[in-house]
Amino acid sequence: MIRTYLVACLLFFATVLSFAQTTATTKKTTLSAPKNKDMLRVVNAFLNSLAPEQRQKATFPFGDEERFNWHFVPRDRKGVPLKEMTADQQKMAMAIVQTALSNQGYQKAKAIMELEVILKALEKQPAESTYRDPGKYYFSVFGQPSAQEPWGCRIEGHHLSLNFTSTTGALVAETPAFMGSNPAIVPEGPEKGKQILKEEANLGFTLVQSFTPEQLKKSLINEVAPNDIVTSNKRKALLEKPEGILYSEMTAKQQQQFKDLLNVYLNKYNPELAGDLRAKVEKAGLAKTYFAWAGSQTQEIGKAHYYRIHNPVLLIEYDNSQNNANHVHTVVRDLTNDFGEDALQAHYQKHPHE
Repeated sequence: MIRTYLVACLLFFATVLSFAQTTATTKKTTLSAPKNKDMLRVVNAFLNSLAPEQRQKATFPFGDEERFNWHFVPRDRKGVPLKEMTADQQKMAMAIVQTALSNQGYQKAKAIMELEVILKALEKQPAESTYRDPGKYYFSVFGQPSAQEPWGCRIEGHHLSLNFTSTTGALVAETPAFMGSNPAIVPEGPEKGKQILKEEANLGFTLVQSFTPEQLKKSLINEVAPNDIVTSNKRKALLEKPEGILYSEMTAKQQQQFKDLLNVYLNKYNPELAGDLRAKVEKAGLAKTYFAWAGSQTQEIGKAHYYRIHNPVLLIEYDNSQNNANHVHTVVRDLTNDFGEDALQAHYQKHPHE
């Protein structure tokens, strides 16, 4: 059954795969070049490719509350989905994703979309069902993308929500950013063993399993993992207080393991965006950064676990507790600038708007 669905969707993803292959060489040679302003170009190219009725579905005023209506579950969404685009429009839509993300980030985002085919087969849904559909990833643009006025864009579907904001052509915010995977590890079929968010899991366990009993006591905030990421899809991520073990309380080797884990999340963005966010985290102080764990410290299906990285500007959550602990949710939140709110405030102070 899985093979049947994979074949059925082969043509749909051929366009996306072709785009990734033809741009791979270029991406390698320009990896260190700034790409923030490239988003303005690729988003406008996408909008210009749309028919009037598609553009109407895809665009919203920048001040529309829909910009904050993000989620990561299978539900009805606003925007124009991949399934309603031509092959050329799909290329331009996926160019937005590839421009904003690094190659590893793009590959994970694409794999999350493709996983819908496998999940449909595992759930034994009828062929005519569209509940699990790799074409139900929606592209939305807020405001008129320009180098003078604020605008934003969102790419979203089941287990994927990427939100970007610009004030003067270049991106100033890249969060909230959600990636999930169900199943976390494919249990059967041709793709058995596939694990999209493998580094996020392995490096988390490497760190927690390196702790001494005293360190583990500090880092363990609960014997039982929560049933999901704690901050859910709230517009503003709020936690009462940071908990866990401080970076400064780790050994030098553990600190490097911690930074390796942190970089897995930051390096999903293109180099310039990743560098901006990393600089912000370092300015806030790694010494003020906490690592917290909940649930099992044994890495196997059926043992629910959760961790988070938390400092004054950044919150990263990872949860694997649903579906017999084989269903991962991860999120990155900028506690000062989700949806570009901090940058927008500075912009409006400098450029008053009526």
